[in-house]
Amino acid sequence: MPSGEHLQPVLAFALRHVVPGLIGAVMLAIGAVGVGWLPPPAPPFYQDSALPVVEWFRSGVGSWLARAFVIAGGALVLQSWLVLGIDVMRGRITDLRRLWGVLGAWCAPLLLVPPLFSRDIYSYYVQGKLFLSGQNPYTTGVISVPGWFQDGVDPQWAQTPTPYGPLWLSLSRGVVALFGDNVYLGVLSFRLLALVGVVLLAYFVPRLAFLNGISAPKALWLGVLNPLVLLLFVLSGHNDALMMGLLVAGLVLVCERRPVLGILLVTAAIAIKPIALLALPFVGLLWAGSRADVRTRVLRWVQTGVISVLSFFGISAVVGAGFGWVGALTAPGEVTTWLSPPSALGMLMGWFGQQIGLGDHTDGLLVVTRTLAALVAIAIVGRLCLRPEGRTPMRGLVLALLTVILLGPTFQTWYLLWIIPLAAASGLGTRALRATLLVVAGGTLYSLCETSATSDIHLDINDGIAMLVTVAVVVLAVVTSGRERSLLLGDQVSHGLLPEDRPARARYDALVVRRVPSR
Repeated sequence: MPSGEHLQPVLAFALRHVVPGLIGAVMLAIGAVGVGWLPPPAPPFYQDSALPVVEWFRSGVGSWLARAFVIAGGALVLQSWLVLGIDVMRGRITDLRRLWGVLGAWCAPLLLVPPLFSRDIYSYYVQGKLFLSGQNPYTTGVISVPGWFQDGVDPQWAQTPTPYGPLWLSLSRGVVALFGDNVYLGVLSFRLLALVGVVLLAYFVPRLAFLNGISAPKALWLGVLNPLVLLLFVLSGHNDALMMGLLVAGLVLVCERRPVLGILLVTAAIAIKPIALLALPFVGLLWAGSRADVRTRVLRWVQTGVISVLSFFGISAVVGAGFGWVGALTAPGEVTTWLSPPSALGMLMGWFGQQIGLGDHTDGLLVVTRTLAALVAIAIVGRLCLRPEGRTPMRGLVLALLTVILLGPTFQTWYLLWIIPLAAASGLGTRALRATLLVVAGGTLYSLCETSATSDIHLDINDGIAMLVTVAVVVLAVVTSGRERSLLLGDQVSHGLLPEDRPARARYDALVVRRVPSR
């Protein structure tokens, strides 16, 4: 009997699932031309003499229209993703090629436009300049580079050392060496690197899901096709995309009993962004196998560590960046955000102390709350590594990343994408799946509310109005239709994202770490 997707003509599939999201992506692209960050002087394509309509979108009424395009486009992409999810979750779409086609169509309009939602991509460029000039990005901020602000760097990162690994610094240096002072081509190159990460995720997340007994199409839809990937990996161009692509590829190879090559890929992910270090203990558990005794686990941990350290030393030696990244790991924490629970608690306690006349002790309280949170995180992650019984190593890694994010000193929206692809591939119960869907919707909403964070053309009061409009538009897009509402809040996810048949259950059970009786 033919599957449901083959009963659905290609044209009907495109009209239902490709075109609405494509229209939303085109609207996002148009909006990015207006409110995305462009360092002065603008690239030739964006100069008034070349394309006057661009200048109109970046000033006056045009900038408001661009903002409207971003809000409406983001809401349409979110709604299109939910509509696609209904058919995927019901088993009507099982062809990965169709889902890859949807992803490609939605990404294509975003590739050549200015970055939106973040200016980190410009920091990558100027850090490459810094490294190419012979300075050490682990001890020197980009403020030492002439014209750093004109190159687009957000001032909050001007004096902080880079928190990235040596492989990423090498790539940044290569981009600058290739394109010189052409900031725009440099930005497009970094977006291309992020796109490589998305392609790796699109290929390896379904494979990792299958190995864990999870539906590959459902994992691809949830983990890679979600709007946060489009907004924060493709449009913003964050290097987290390449890190996650390499990490997932490495995990797949370890699961497929090619541990050395897998560890090398995981180490490459660490050399992009060191947070991937967290995966190494769980890689060792995967290599040891679910029925390994303690001695075998320790042996695999040691072997994993030796392979990773030696390869990392090799990368550092070739790049010439040294090991200053260890001291620079705290750089993101220098920016305080209310999204981080420990930081929010410290700031709230500081504010309360001021209100009752105890003075301003916010900085000291932040040190206390962050330190305590770090100790708790270390304890939780240690237990997940040392007491893995009853869950798969993949599930342990997801919980470890979640712990580090929630108890870390800072929080950025794209950190969610450290977890979502892995969680989709390792399985989610009913409540966890519903929570993940709500997190994607909420993260999309928050990102759209922050549209003007990359543009200096709006007043605070206008931002407040825009945020209210954004909330109204997104809520309208996802709850007015019973189908989308049922996926987020109803019974569409009542079975969770778990093994669906006996072979899948067998693959999942084979990865669950067993308690080995003592001899």
